[in-house]
Amino acid sequence: MKVRMHSVHFDADQKLLDFVQKRLDKLETFYDRVTEGEVIMKLNNNDGNANKTVEIKLFVPGTTLFSQEDAASFEAAADAAAEHLRRQITRHKEKQTAH
Repeated sequence: MKVRMHSVHFDADQKLLDFVQKRLDKLETFYDRVTEGEVIMKLNNNDGNANKTVEIKLFVPGTTLFSQEDAASFEAAADAAAEHLRRQITRHKEKQTAH
């Protein structure tokens, strides 16, 4: 899967980009028709602990799946967003096979 990654208000290191890519590659085991993805990592101006946001869009035939998560680290936010997308993918796949 081709993934475009954007980091807003900071420069992401290669270790973080590889981590996010690995998480998204795992989603292909659930549904192999994902065409591409887009990841946006942002630093928020919140005073709280969860000031890092990860937004993930996955483009599948017929629809776009989206997840946005806030956490104290980008890794935790990426894990939560990937898990949310995994549930969306399995739900989308069940709907496709039901028709």
